[in-house]
Amino acid sequence: MLNRMIYAAVIFAMLLTIPNISLAVLENKFDTKGEVATADTKSSNEGNETKESQEGNDEEILETYSIEEPELIKVYNVKTNDVMVIDFEDYLKGVVASEMPAEFNIEALKAQVITARTYLLYRMKKYPEGQPEHTDAPICSGTHCQVWTSKEDLIASHDDGWYDAYWGKIEESVNSTRGQILTYEGKIIEPLFHSASGGRTENSEDVFSASVPYLRSVESPYESEAPKLHASVKVTVSDFINKIESVYGDLGLTKDNLDDMIVLGEVSEGGKIKTLLVNGAEITGREMRSIFGLNSTNFSFIQTGNEIEIVTTGYGHGVGMSQWGADGMAEEGYNYKEILKHYYTGVEIVSMK
Repeated sequence: MLNRMIYAAVIFAMLLTIPNISLAVLENKFDTKGEVATADTKSSNEGNETKESQEGNDEEILETYSIEEPELIKVYNVKTNDVMVIDFEDYLKGVVASEMPAEFNIEALKAQVITARTYLLYRMKKYPEGQPEHTDAPICSGTHCQVWTSKEDLIASHDDGWYDAYWGKIEESVNSTRGQILTYEGKIIEPLFHSASGGRTENSEDVFSASVPYLRSVESPYESEAPKLHASVKVTVSDFINKIESVYGDLGLTKDNLDDMIVLGEVSEGGKIKTLLVNGAEITGREMRSIFGLNSTNFSFIQTGNEIEIVTTGYGHGVGMSQWGADGMAEEGYNYKEILKHYYTGVEIVSMK
């Protein structure tokens, strides 16, 4: 059976990479004031009430960064294929409302605002004349950059009452963090984020090509409410084999030899599959995710007769801030600064002029 080797090997690898400790011990990595230790470094309850630690840290005077916030920005609209010129802060409201559920704790929303603001400025600095994919604007409204939706479309896409219940909260998250961005060693960072890591985020080089010092693997223990934390895809054995061999050619796979032919290769620090060896051919976890439309590269196979179930944990690439992890931290009492400094190793939160 296929699960004898691959499934057992993945579980074993996960046991090696995920600390075998209780949540109570895990929480000892967070000090009694709620500051996240950095040595390793879509619905929830509303977070209208800030905790005592949140209120205290919000009074901190931030270092000033030598860049001015622009009033207007250019955004390529992927729906209309037009370039829009819109207000900087209004753009952020449309991004936060599109990328994170408004039901989330406001501290998580604030963290998302700062990542969105930082990401926008990073792109504007890197592509002042426009990106190759959209040459007339440094950023677009789609998943290629970060999703933006107009207020009118947001209202139309939600149930009646959504605007009255949540728009003020979205505006507060933007206005209360106005001008705040993330830097590392004095430079604006590229703050990647994802839905849910599955318990631990990824090092950037385990997913993308480059090792980035602020995108390190860290624990993400508060993701239990994420709706796509666990999922599975079922395929017949023949479809499983055909999909792999349609990409990599004849690998000699049959229903009866999958146990021997598919061997676990390398596992990342975040507990996700980096490589598999299929009859000696190396296939990356990202390639397997693409072939079968998986939620993440943290997966295992279970073969039952003529069916294979691919079970996944987590949702997204796993690099940077976990959105559900951020909301979970906020619900535990951590403020947006603590959330950001946990998921982005060694960063500073500074204020633009």
